[in-house]
Amino acid sequence: MTQREVMEEQARAPGTFDLDNELVEDLEALIEAGERGMVLNIVADLHAADLALLLSHLPFDDAQKLFRWLPVEQAAEVVAELDDDFRAELLEEEPTHRLSAMIDELESDDAADVLADLPEEVAQEVLPTLEDAEDVQELLGYEEDTAGGIMAREYVAVPMAWTVAEAIEEVRRHADAVDDLYGVFVVDDEGRLKGIVSLKQLLVSPSRARIADVMDPDVEAVTAGIDQEEVARLMERYDLVSLPVVDDRGRLIGRITIDDVVDVIREEAEEDIQRMSGVAGGEEPTDSVLRVVRGRLPWILAGMVGSGVAAFIIGYFSGALQAVPVLASFIPIVMATAGNAGVQSSAIAVQGLASGDIWSSDLYRRLGRELLVGLVNGLAAAVVMGLIILLVGMIVPDRIERPFLLVVTAGTALIIVIVMATIIGATIPLVLDRLGVDPAIATGPFITGSNDILGTLVFFWLATLLYLG
Repeated sequence: MTQREVMEEQARAPGTFDLDNELVEDLEALIEAGERGMVLNIVADLHAADLALLLSHLPFDDAQKLFRWLPVEQAAEVVAELDDDFRAELLEEEPTHRLSAMIDELESDDAADVLADLPEEVAQEVLPTLEDAEDVQELLGYEEDTAGGIMAREYVAVPMAWTVAEAIEEVRRHADAVDDLYGVFVVDDEGRLKGIVSLKQLLVSPSRARIADVMDPDVEAVTAGIDQEEVARLMERYDLVSLPVVDDRGRLIGRITIDDVVDVIREEAEEDIQRMSGVAGGEEPTDSVLRVVRGRLPWILAGMVGSGVAAFIIGYFSGALQAVPVLASFIPIVMATAGNAGVQSSAIAVQGLASGDIWSSDLYRRLGRELLVGLVNGLAAAVVMGLIILLVGMIVPDRIERPFLLVVTAGTALIIVIVMATIIGATIPLVLDRLGVDPAIATGPFITGSNDILGTLVFFWLATLLYLG
């Protein structure tokens, strides 16, 4: 089997696509050699998501050339799967007529996303040429991270007075426009949402039955301005695959499908993880070095400030270190333990807030729980460290003076530090959430830095008071 046949076989095998350096290098060589027919034959049966991944791993010039070779229908499917920044760069020099043709192939929500990423002058040129220009224009008016920003205008809605047969015929008429159809919405004469009929219910109901008699009136809906994170939480809680969006008067204006919510959940999780790690949310693998630096440097500098304060505290107690050098051995233990305890409790708090399991009103209840957790963990850690100090004191007695007193000092400091770090880590996210600030920023550099400072201060204060006093 030739290399070309191997590549084609790999591309066509369902569910077995495996992007590796060898495949990328082979395609890169074919693209640079101008083998358009061979390249298109290889990628013809690739899933749009796999082809988007492949494009992002090719050198940009080769990715741009391959993208321009793709038929409009395939290119449109790929566009919807690309990272926003990479997509904007890839489409920057596309001819207007090809852009319009690609965007017309997309559902209205994807079309609005693509237009929003284009330069303003290009978007204004393309928008009037679209078949669904009015719907796309309306979607562009919503904030990107709201229900209106992720909803699609394609849906099937029928009046309450219709029969099941008429509703089924309406589904057939919209079959080409609505790709993923999970149910039919029911509206009154003014377009207000009144219920929903699942496809299963349509199929099993008598054809002459009235929609009003077979619909489910208990339907969840959201307004266009609600945050996308709340949309994801609602669909997860009630196991929904489709969620209608209504205006302030209850009139149906769009729907959100589960594939859009999966993207939202992934984006929100990635953003929280980045912020908890001290990275400005939204960093992508395709971002430029300058943009990555802008997102990370402020947090690095913030961490330096916290470490600088801790270093100042250590310098202030330099006399204690000179008198008892062994105290220096406990500095990294106290700082690391405080940081770990704080990050653990704050991560659980942030996760609970994101999933809706914890509310900001739970502050006092959480405070009591974390106090007990901190005490138990602190006592356990203090016992372990005390045993180690006594063991070292027995093996090398000349290195540690008054080991029992050192055990009391270090153990007490460790208990206090862990309790403080645990409480701070658990409560700060709740406080920030109540103030309307993303609680994810509480984790990472913020919690670690504050606990380093407090941990160092408590340890040296107790060492001065108990061990040196």
